[in-house]
Amino acid sequence: MASIPEILDSMDYGPAPEDASFAYEWLKAHDKGFGHFIGGTFTKAGKALFPTKNPATGKTLAKLTQATKADVNKAVKAASEAFGPWSKLSGHERARHLYALARIVQKECRFLAVLDTLDNGKPIRETRDIDIPLVARHFYHHAGWAQILESTLPGAQPHGVCGQIIPWNFPLLMLAWKVAPALAAGNTVVLKPAEYTSLSALYFAELAKEVGLPDGVLNIVTGDGAVGEMIVGHKDIQKIAFTGSTSVGKAIAAETAGTGKALTLELGGKSPYIVFDDADLDSAVEGLVDAIFFNQGEVCCAGSRLLVQESVEEALVAKLKARLSTFRIGDPLDKAIDMGALADPVQVSHVEQHMTDAVHEGATLWQPAIDCPKGGCFIKPSLLLDVEQANVAVREEIFGPVLTVQSFRTLPEAAALANNTRYGLAASIWSENIGRAMDMAGRVEAGVVWINTANQFDAAVGFGGMKESGYGREGGLEGLRAYVKQDWPWTEEMPLVHPLPKTLDKPYHDKTTKNYIGGKQVRNDNGRTKRILSRAHWSNGTPLDRVGIGNRKDIRNAVEAAVKAKNTWAAMTGHQRAQILYFLAENYEKRQHQIGVTLSEFVGTRKADLEEARDLKTANTESRACVERLFSAAAWADKFDGAVHSPPKSNITLAQHEPQGVVGIVCPNEAPLLNFVTMVAFAIAAGNTVVAIPSFDYPIAATELIHILEASDSPPGVINIVTGESAEMTKTLAEHDGVDGLWVHADAKTCKMAEIAGAQNMKRMWCSHGQALDWTHPIFDGDALLRLGSEVKNIWLPYGE
Repeated sequence: MASIPEILDSMDYGPAPEDASFAYEWLKAHDKGFGHFIGGTFTKAGKALFPTKNPATGKTLAKLTQATKADVNKAVKAASEAFGPWSKLSGHERARHLYALARIVQKECRFLAVLDTLDNGKPIRETRDIDIPLVARHFYHHAGWAQILESTLPGAQPHGVCGQIIPWNFPLLMLAWKVAPALAAGNTVVLKPAEYTSLSALYFAELAKEVGLPDGVLNIVTGDGAVGEMIVGHKDIQKIAFTGSTSVGKAIAAETAGTGKALTLELGGKSPYIVFDDADLDSAVEGLVDAIFFNQGEVCCAGSRLLVQESVEEALVAKLKARLSTFRIGDPLDKAIDMGALADPVQVSHVEQHMTDAVHEGATLWQPAIDCPKGGCFIKPSLLLDVEQANVAVREEIFGPVLTVQSFRTLPEAAALANNTRYGLAASIWSENIGRAMDMAGRVEAGVVWINTANQFDAAVGFGGMKESGYGREGGLEGLRAYVKQDWPWTEEMPLVHPLPKTLDKPYHDKTTKNYIGGKQVRNDNGRTKRILSRAHWSNGTPLDRVGIGNRKDIRNAVEAAVKAKNTWAAMTGHQRAQILYFLAENYEKRQHQIGVTLSEFVGTRKADLEEARDLKTANTESRACVERLFSAAAWADKFDGAVHSPPKSNITLAQHEPQGVVGIVCPNEAPLLNFVTMVAFAIAAGNTVVAIPSFDYPIAATELIHILEASDSPPGVINIVTGESAEMTKTLAEHDGVDGLWVHADAKTCKMAEIAGAQNMKRMWCSHGQALDWTHPIFDGDALLRLGSEVKNIWLPYGE
């Protein structure tokens, strides 16, 4: 046995195993297999059983039931029947149930930590000190939201039955992230845990039953991806919440297109870990170990791309190698290890193949000379050096303990490298200069940014991504909003026009309205036009105007102009955007009567429109309403503030609103001028640039604004207008990778097509699915459209010595 001086000299750790006997006793009591938890009771184990194994040993822990379609239907029925009584409970009553769940998790914390470690392979110190305390925190936090929901979100209504599909990397924590806000808002749940890691969810179901959660409020079905598909496609589920790979997220978005189901998708990431030359390198190394090797790198927001300033690259890499050379890999139940086992042999094979491919493409693989257990799903921490931006390891999510290393010279170069990815989940920035760090935080395209720290999470702070890392947030108020309906003023099909007054006899002027792209009037590419008829000249077939019929090239040009302008426009202060909108309103007001006359004169493209033409009084009312709407957008531009969260740690978190980027807007026929002004004004007030497609039948309402835009100091490319066939233009916008968000107000078929196409790059969608809106409703003078056009970036700022 080594002496105390020898131990102090070598700093070797002995084993510190956690007792797991009580967990094995529980598993033994279910040796015939687990059934599902449906309607408040456990079903008998089914005929189709599959094993769940301890990834550290390969030994079977238990057998689970593969859910059938009948099982899923039964679970959804139970949730549907429970929804009415549960949603009618007062906020206080739901809060008490959530509080009880929080308390029972705390009481059973040791059991739950051991169970997750056995099932998942992560170190016990992570489940014990991070995962399970956060589970309790989420139920406590959302008990509070349930209590104050009505006063915080007046009139908020739950969606109904929520289908929730969670991954295997944080088995119980992912359950808490989804179940707690759903129940707080009054929804009921059908949850499918990951195939590899269902045990803690099933034990949680026992706890829910123990504390008296009403039957059917929470239902849990187990199985593989086919069960998830059944949940996603079920007609009686109103909301889907999914955490997992981007490829599956895209498939879910396409599958639910046209159904009107609400979606929260928290998907993959390829997060940058950015170290500047003035950083505390020792702290940065410890943060990096946490960023990429925490949970064996099986973290969607893992800092898997090290971007280090060139002048300190050699020193930082040397320190990192030295740190990894003392790493301990071993039994996940050993409290003294650094890293445990990956979740499954399939995942080990996936990670190893990525490293092989990366080396084949020119990377240099470095692994420390440390012991690595045999017989389980273990991999050494790995560095990939000498990688180019095109290397597969830089581009694709590996989901394992693998770090790529690249260097940069300047802050703009670091931002360009950080953002050169289809993902946008998280980033970590290291610098002793807080001004530099905040500058970088503002530039990086990520939903979560940690400054001089990494992998910080809390129930009070929203978590979620940008770009192909998904949409929606989990945690905080922004996460709660995902579980309540937006109360849009849907209405019966609105009358577009009103009884025809006496014909106005005005001279005819032959003209063709052009598109407005990049601050200039331009003719459409193919030269095709359509006529817009006036009442005064209907008898002799004389059109009031002609408008171009745009094509793919016109949309491409408009998107290019919008992309070119988006960074400059987004960088403007809210005050600057407000001034431009006020000036636009001022210039519009000078011509509002003239535009009202135009509205009353044109009758669209069909003879049937003649009987439904606006009278001048109604047209002027709509025109005047546009002035007020522009003032509302201007007023909100510098008042759509974020928030400061205070998680129970030495951190403050800044929740900042950021524009989505380029937003495509497809306008409906109803109130064609007011709907155009409303959507465009609020989209640009949020900092977005716009490619707008006016109403196909009544485009003059929007094109009349071009002359006002030209006189109002609107920067080129911020607002772009292309006239044409709504369905064709929508398809082009939905397929364009340069478009970040898409608002489509069209028939249900066009909306479904847009949602399917937009799923390919995770566009943020708002579709009417053939319903009409009352554009005069006061909701459009509030911040509803600003929230639709924004992302929330949470920036964590640690403090203290």
